[in-house]
Amino acid sequence: MKNKTFSFINVFGLAIGLTCCMLISLYINYETSYDNYHRHAQQLYQLGTIFLKDGKAEKTANTPAPMASTMKQEFPEIMETTRIMGLFSEDKTLLQYQPENGSARSFYERKGYMADSTFFRLFDYHFIEGDASSCLDKPNTIVLNEEIAKKMFGKERALNKVIRVSSNTNGDTSFIVTGVFRPSTKPSQIDARFFISVRGGFIEKFMRNQTDMVSNNMFNTFFLLKPGSDAKKLESKFPAFVQEHMRKGLTAAGFDKKQFLIPVKDLHLYSGMENNVSAVGSPTYLYILASIAVFILLIACINFMNLATARSSKRSAEVGVRKVLGAEKGSLIRQFLGESILMSLLALVVAIWLTILLLPVFTTVSGKNIVISLQQHGIFFAGFLVLAIITGLIAGSYPAFYLSSFKPVKVLKGKISSSLAAISLRKTLVVFQFVISVALIVASVIINNQMSYMRNKDLGFSKDQQLIIPMRSANAKNIYPSLKNELEASPLVSGVGAALYYPGIFNPSDMGLHQEGKTAEDSKLVHTNWVDEGLLQTLEIKPIAGRLFSKDFPSDTNNCIILNQEAIKQMGFRSPQKAAGARVFFDWRGESYSYTIVGVIKDFHFQDLRVPIAPYGFFRNNQPYYNYLIVHGKAKDVSSLLKFAGDNWKKLNPNEPFEYSFLNDDFQKNYEAENRLFDIVRYFTIIAILISCLGLFGLAAFSAEQRIKEIGVRKVLGASVGNIVSLLSKDFLKLVAIAILIASPLSWFVMNKWLQDFAYRTNIGWQVYILTAAIALCIAVLTVSFQAIRAAVSNPVKSLRSE
Repeated sequence: MKNKTFSFINVFGLAIGLTCCMLISLYINYETSYDNYHRHAQQLYQLGTIFLKDGKAEKTANTPAPMASTMKQEFPEIMETTRIMGLFSEDKTLLQYQPENGSARSFYERKGYMADSTFFRLFDYHFIEGDASSCLDKPNTIVLNEEIAKKMFGKERALNKVIRVSSNTNGDTSFIVTGVFRPSTKPSQIDARFFISVRGGFIEKFMRNQTDMVSNNMFNTFFLLKPGSDAKKLESKFPAFVQEHMRKGLTAAGFDKKQFLIPVKDLHLYSGMENNVSAVGSPTYLYILASIAVFILLIACINFMNLATARSSKRSAEVGVRKVLGAEKGSLIRQFLGESILMSLLALVVAIWLTILLLPVFTTVSGKNIVISLQQHGIFFAGFLVLAIITGLIAGSYPAFYLSSFKPVKVLKGKISSSLAAISLRKTLVVFQFVISVALIVASVIINNQMSYMRNKDLGFSKDQQLIIPMRSANAKNIYPSLKNELEASPLVSGVGAALYYPGIFNPSDMGLHQEGKTAEDSKLVHTNWVDEGLLQTLEIKPIAGRLFSKDFPSDTNNCIILNQEAIKQMGFRSPQKAAGARVFFDWRGESYSYTIVGVIKDFHFQDLRVPIAPYGFFRNNQPYYNYLIVHGKAKDVSSLLKFAGDNWKKLNPNEPFEYSFLNDDFQKNYEAENRLFDIVRYFTIIAILISCLGLFGLAAFSAEQRIKEIGVRKVLGASVGNIVSLLSKDFLKLVAIAILIASPLSWFVMNKWLQDFAYRTNIGWQVYILTAAIALCIAVLTVSFQAIRAAVSNPVKSLRSE
């Protein structure tokens, strides 16, 4: 109570540090707990595939349809299998329900999967309607999460209701609702909102015709191993399985395969893939966040210790008086340690309150549904209680053991002052604090630069004002010609095109192509897309040799292809001009198919900037059946274009909702993880700077207080306010400058390593460090100068009257 400012800085600074550490710890705990809650979690494994071609290995979670049943028959260790497949040919699926009395209810939903009947026997979901063990036993059945069921049916029971599911992957099919589950508060890599049975729809017919295990790797396959089975021993049998069942087909296809197992609880962080069922987490990002948490807590603890040791010298007279009155060394040690621990525990109470208060904001920023409860996080809180006690003990140890050793005669004569070791320690800790703060500022600036680079980089096509309209149902696909004609006639529109896929979304279609005179072993994997004659013009993709598809060439639908520069380069053509007019070949199952290259286009980014541009080819579809309509708007008034497109959609297709998105926004969704990381780093950087400034403010105040008589003497002898401010500030600014010199190379090393994850990245220029140094020095000047000016303008008579 006698030192309110210092007490507040101590408690509040440590509380903020503990709060940051708690929030990040909750996030890390959430990320590392994926799929741990399943009853069979220890026995559940996913089957993965490594594709080998041209000395390159691609690790994926995909397997062909027949592999699950064949492996179950061959390996006795496998008790049960199940497969799921995402509705991969679309980013959203149309669900429709027609009640007996009332208008149709239609919604676009994401995160839909096809699943085997055994799925809910291996994975645990909380069912509120239906039987989990048998809900997918029959064909054409669907299981919904509670939110979709309420949107569709309100308060009515969902069981046995019929829903129409319109999917590019599985066709237009009706399904009976056989189950409703409540979403778990615990995280799962299989982040599904609805499941439809594999039996029923287009995929079942497709699977009947697939007997080989080489092609059409579309399923995620899971095994439940028998108790006591060794996954590593089972995995060691896979090469012989590949040799027996796939060798002939792999040789003909021109590539090789390896199969491996991943524990289901490791899918989110340790599968080694960029995507596995749904988006995976990044161990690197967790290490970054864990480091930030530790560093912020260290900064807060350093403040706590610095201020405790700085103030301790002011209590030397108190120690002398207590010793004269008979206080023992042990009682003084207990007093100082007790005070420090009490302050630390008070900070912990404030931190817990702040954590609960800020958790909803943090979940929004992080994109994770993190909940906190004493039951789930008892060990978590116990750990922080121990941490707070340890912090209090360490912070109180210096005043406890150093001051309690004073001889009362020297103390009361005023011959005790702060030791050189203590001052040096405080300076070292201040430098350490600002090394962390400067490094975080550098990280924030570089991450922001990379995000800006990815937003503004030329992608090789026109991404702005491109309206994307999904066409899911058969009716939506059938209205394509009429809708396109209506839109093209509008002065608001500069171009309209249609395609199966558009840049930025997952494209599962590819084929191996090679030049004439070469074999399948020389083929290069080319991503493929089927488009109408206006798509490339709508995206403003330019040819560099040959031409684009056009209405003037109706024969383009007959085995013609347009390739990008990377495709012709990898296939060995000497130039785009040499490639135009040449033929390429696709060898499959003993047959050879030829295609004429009618045009070569400039490379463009159909995937995000983390990966380099790969070979890409366009075919012109021979029937007007597309998944997406792309509309390039002229008008800056986007609302007018949306209204016009919506009105025409409703006129031609009144029973389905008008859904749309913008190409630029869809492309930027690929960087969601990086954007969230940037937000988290930015906010915690601000907090780290705030805590560092609190400590600097406290030390500056203490320094000014210690030198108050010196300042008085200097003022009497004619020193100006500027001289005194400079005197008090320069020592602290030197420490910040040293911190900048240390932090700069360290931060460059770490951030340069982070940028290696991007095939296309910004440069770390010297400007970043100039900006960071300026920010750090300005913050330090503002923090220290407040106390310095206050001391400089004080009346010297008051400070010297006791002399």
